[in-house]
Amino acid sequence: MESRLTLMAVHAHPDDECLSTGGVLARYAAEGVRTVLVTCTDGEQGDGPGGVKPGEPGHDPAEVAELRLAELRASADHLGIEHVELLGYRDSGMAGWATNAHPDAFANVPVETAAGRLAELMDRYRPQVVVTYDETGGSGYGHPDHVQAHRITMAAAEGGVPAKLYHTAIPRAAVLNMAATLREAGVEFDFEPGDDFGTPDELVNAVVDVSAYVDRKLKALQAHASQGENIFPLRMPPHVQHQMFSHEAFTRVRSRVKTPAHEDDLFTGLR
Repeated sequence: MESRLTLMAVHAHPDDECLSTGGVLARYAAEGVRTVLVTCTDGEQGDGPGGVKPGEPGHDPAEVAELRLAELRASADHLGIEHVELLGYRDSGMAGWATNAHPDAFANVPVETAAGRLAELMDRYRPQVVVTYDETGGSGYGHPDHVQAHRITMAAAEGGVPAKLYHTAIPRAAVLNMAATLREAGVEFDFEPGDDFGTPDELVNAVVDVSAYVDRKLKALQAHASQGENIFPLRMPPHVQHQMFSHEAFTRVRSRVKTPAHEDDLFTGLR
């Protein structure tokens, strides 16, 4: 494959591409960077048509997977993603669900097996920049599939392909500001961010301005309509959405090029 600036984002489920990386995927695609999205599972443990939950009568995992992958393709179109690669593993479900124990669940796949497949994609696309979650699955989220996506990405990257590797981050200051804005707007929300929620601000060393792509990010999120009940940002007032989505933050894990302490471009040192 021809040499070209390439960004690869590794995510666990259809719809995960939007919140933490939708902006950078849209921005860099618009700038001519090749964008590659790797989605590890088919999302079988998401909501079914009409909001039916996993394990409830009428929830058909195969039907849910088919729907969610169609939504993923629509989301990718909104974000301008050039290549979508599906690893096709079984959704493990949320931490503590009985589905975690299924032998074919993504979280139970040997790391070396899934990492080998991801390494093949890295060899094919030669991404200079790779983005995935931290060891907690993304700022403390803890979903088994997110944690596994972290593990296989770190293992695959040992092959030396990416020049720069980042973890997605949710700065604690940004979380607190958003919560204050929601309270001022009279919006009810069912979480109260504490000192352990989000990424410590001192660990965030890359913040990318994606304000010009907020509309695309929202359209991509809306494309995942079957999961709308679980996508709280879609119920926020527009000015809060813009505040939340206008910047995306990352922790730089490694870099083989000279990089300043704080970046506003994931491709700093590579252009």
